[in-house]
Amino acid sequence: QVELVESGGGSVQTGGSLRVSCVASGNLACMAWFRQVPGKEGQGVAAISSGGSTTYYDDSVKGRFTISRDKSKNALFLQMNSLKPEDTAMYYCAARGPLGACGSTWYQAPSFDYWGQGTQVTVSS
Repeated sequence: QVELVESGGGSVQTGGSLRVSCVASGNLACMAWFRQVPGKEGQGVAAISSGGSTTYYDDSVKGRFTISRDKSKNALFLQMNSLKPEDTAMYYCAARGPLGACGSTWYQAPSFDYWGQGTQVTVSS
């Protein structure tokens, strides 16, 4: 049974940094971070290929966020720098099964098989 557990959220001021983490069980391919604000659709933030060599980012976070993974620990990370109030959201870790490459659908939530419970990130102005 696959389980994803996020940690590392919190509150920071504009311009600050946070690192969120996700520890996973199971054999997983593409992994990603999504975020959601109440009343709005979820948004794909970043994704990373199985081997970690290919990354994908939403335009809104390019140059500020970095996704990475440690396969030996089955862990996924999102380093968030230069945070803005509009980054405030619940951040979710998501993953696809062992044959699920990222590709052009990396930002589409229904294409992911497994989800964590979320960790809140709040950026104050």
